[in-house]
Amino acid sequence: METVKVDGKGRVVIPKSLREKARIREGGYVKMRAEEKAIIVEPVESIADKYYGAFKIEKWPEDLDDFIVQVMRRWWTLKAT
Repeated sequence: METVKVDGKGRVVIPKSLREKARIREGGYVKMRAEEKAIIVEPVESIADKYYGAFKIEKWPEDLDDFIVQVMRRWWTLKAT
């Protein structure tokens, strides 16, 4: 357990060792809830992390933006028919 100071705006800095252990990244989100006299902080798993490795890609397209446009056109065509 670590002790940290609360600043004037109610903020605390989560020590690096705890952030690493909980896999909380800079820019990431956390859920917070109060239980009795405790505040529970849990990381929110990003969609990218959740599905990382779920789909196997043999080769990335050279122009990802163009690839996305093509896929969206194909999807729109299939949806419209």
